[in-house]
Amino acid sequence: MKSDKDSRRRSFAGLPHAALLGALLKWIWLGGLVGLAAGTASALFLTALGWATEMQRTHAWLMYLLPAGGAAVSWVYGKYGKESLQGNNLILVQIQRGDGRIPLRMAPLVLGGTIATHLFGGSAGREGTAVQMGGSLADWIARSVKADAADRRILLMCGIAAGFGSVFGTPLAGTVFALEVAVIGLVRYEALMPCFIAAYSGHLTTTRLWGVPHQHWSIGDVPAFSPGLLLKIVIASALFGLASLAFSELTHALKRGFARLIGNAAIRSAAGGLLIIGLVFAAGTRNYLGLGLPLLDEAFAVDGNVSPFAFLWKLVFTSVTLGAGFQGGEVTPLFVIGALLGHTLGSALDVSAPFLAALGMVAVFCGATNTPLACFILGVELFGAVGAEYWFIACLVSYLLSGHTGIYGAQRIGIPKSRRLQVPELSTLQSVRKGSGHSPEDGEMTDKRPPG
Repeated sequence: MKSDKDSRRRSFAGLPHAALLGALLKWIWLGGLVGLAAGTASALFLTALGWATEMQRTHAWLMYLLPAGGAAVSWVYGKYGKESLQGNNLILVQIQRGDGRIPLRMAPLVLGGTIATHLFGGSAGREGTAVQMGGSLADWIARSVKADAADRRILLMCGIAAGFGSVFGTPLAGTVFALEVAVIGLVRYEALMPCFIAAYSGHLTTTRLWGVPHQHWSIGDVPAFSPGLLLKIVIASALFGLASLAFSELTHALKRGFARLIGNAAIRSAAGGLLIIGLVFAAGTRNYLGLGLPLLDEAFAVDGNVSPFAFLWKLVFTSVTLGAGFQGGEVTPLFVIGALLGHTLGSALDVSAPFLAALGMVAVFCGATNTPLACFILGVELFGAVGAEYWFIACLVSYLLSGHTGIYGAQRIGIPKSRRLQVPELSTLQSVRKGSGHSPEDGEMTDKRPPG
């Protein structure tokens, strides 16, 4: 098989345009296939998630089943999940190193686990689920077509792009997110075309083929530029970056704390479920359960009734949920945290609350994922190109001030955020957090060949 591929490459050596055309046709086929699979999975997931959210809203007693539901999901993962327990980090490691596999069982496991989390009231998101489904389906396709190591990595990136783009309705952001997320500071442009094909076809599959819509928010008029406004945006963006850091560090600390105190994963999740129920009574509201989309609606309302500490409550609810081992993503809660914080800062800084809510929504996500270009594009896709420079500034400042931390422990540091920061080459965020350097078993991206 390898000799056949080598001979094909040699035959195209003198015909560069033929080789490029062959690569284009190949990735239209493979990227479109990944997009179709991931978009269909996202449509199923979003439909089921809508049902679970409505059930939780109309049947408040389901919250009391959260400990039992969390324990059941953790038991199933412990018995059948195997590598799937690593979640998004497994996909990142395989993009970086590519010497293992992503089990197809990850897709149904994370789908069922996330629906259970939301049905019983856990505070989690949907991005992680969509990315894991996309990654596992992409790896299955890679094995089916007997893709080589380089193409398999690109297909995994296509899975991320298609999952992200289809679940949020933002194919351009999904494309760039897949290129940025594996290694901080480096972008793999050889996967640009395949990821775009996968993300856009995934988006069309979800919205056009299956008719599943996406929610959008209005921010009204974007304020006119002034030096005072710019200063206020920088101040707000710095706080967004610190909120990202707080969320990431608290979530990781709770994961370590729960694991240290309670060895059994099922009991750990049950204890976390009890703690979340206690938080509901402490907060005096159930608004912080689930995705928190009603909170987003309030944050984008000019006269929205947003508590000054609402962002902090949502941060704690989500960190406890994920720290205890419940399934689900982080991105939608990060959207909510950022929007709530932005709305609160609107009054303090005398800036339009919906406008700052939009900035906070993308900037907090940016700081937690270390993907500034993708988050800038996300802001443009969600809120329009008017004021695009503001989204860019917010993402840059948040990206810088969130430091070398983030929600993905397997994310590598290709280029440090500052030359003043001494970080071993290609360290993972997890190793930096522990104070250790790069270790050989972490793996690294070594294959630089372009697609095709």
